[in-house]
Amino acid sequence: MEPICKYFLLSLPESIDSKDWLKQSLNNGDCQLNDFKIPEFQIGTLDSLVQESEELSKIDVQLQTSISKIVDILNNVLENGSFRTVNSKNVLDYVETFNWNSSKYRLDKSIKSLVEIISNEAINLDSDVRTSYSNYQTAKSNFLAADRKRNGDLSIKSLHDIVKPEDFILDSENLTTILIAVPKNMNDDFKKSYETLTPFVIPRSAKLISFDQEYNLYSVSLFKKYEQDFINGSREKKWQPRIDFTYNEEKLNEMRKEFDLTKTNEQKLKNELIRLAKTAYSEILNNWIHIKAIRTYVESILRYGLPPQFNCFLIKFNKQNFKNFDKSKTELIKKFGYLGGDGFENGSNLNEYASLVDPDFEPFVIYNIEIV
Repeated sequence: MEPICKYFLLSLPESIDSKDWLKQSLNNGDCQLNDFKIPEFQIGTLDSLVQESEELSKIDVQLQTSISKIVDILNNVLENGSFRTVNSKNVLDYVETFNWNSSKYRLDKSIKSLVEIISNEAINLDSDVRTSYSNYQTAKSNFLAADRKRNGDLSIKSLHDIVKPEDFILDSENLTTILIAVPKNMNDDFKKSYETLTPFVIPRSAKLISFDQEYNLYSVSLFKKYEQDFINGSREKKWQPRIDFTYNEEKLNEMRKEFDLTKTNEQKLKNELIRLAKTAYSEILNNWIHIKAIRTYVESILRYGLPPQFNCFLIKFNKQNFKNFDKSKTELIKKFGYLGGDGFENGSNLNEYASLVDPDFEPFVIYNIEIV
């Protein structure tokens, strides 16, 4: 799924005069730069930060995957309409003006507690959307089956609006009536051979009830004893016995209601899914950006040390300059690669903590944010 916008979330030490260079020189100054405000958190020990870093890496990927799935669902079920809003803002405005929600995620809690609260919210919502989507898919499948019965050809469609009581022998101990959908190119063969297909077929009992472009629908009466033989013989002839249909007034009334009931249920569950998925998109993306903020804070301490003294920037790439995304990262590494020390240039991992938690070690803290 192609993103609608890409960002670098970049953290650099305060001691570096980086903002002017990022504005004026990165990608020839053709990047939108925003400050990304991250509050101070309850840090704990460095060992606890290493553990949280590992957990944050997993949650980051999990929430991004969840958002992509929700976008895919909404694209499938929405005929039109926008859904990319977070906290009543356009999603890009929300990301670019991000502020930590301290009333909901209190900063007197530990990083571990905040990660648990935020991730659990997102995971529960994701589970609700998946359940709702599964229910909708079942309802849609039932509706499509009912629609085929109503609008398909005579070999599969419901016959409740076609047949009449006088088309059947009813309440007989010995006789029964079978409906046969005969392909039109086999009509002559049917007329010639149906009476002798099995013993005790009532002569001249075949009655044309209906027809469409593909089939003629006949009723044939015979002794019940030979009903299964007649069905088997019809199938060998490539006729389509409609054994799914038995004339029963109560059953017919139920079938008349089936289409409307499945259509109503499909539409009801579709509307519920759309409402839930829109809410989930907003909430989980909000959760995701909060997780990005915590992850950037944790990694910045592990990279640059204590006390926390770093600046965070959001570098925006619209679709028209996606081609410069990788090029810009190369420029950043060229400019700020010295932060990794001499060892970064020859590939060794200088930072004990970073090497433990980040296999794609960069000389500074940088994460991709792709909005889909």
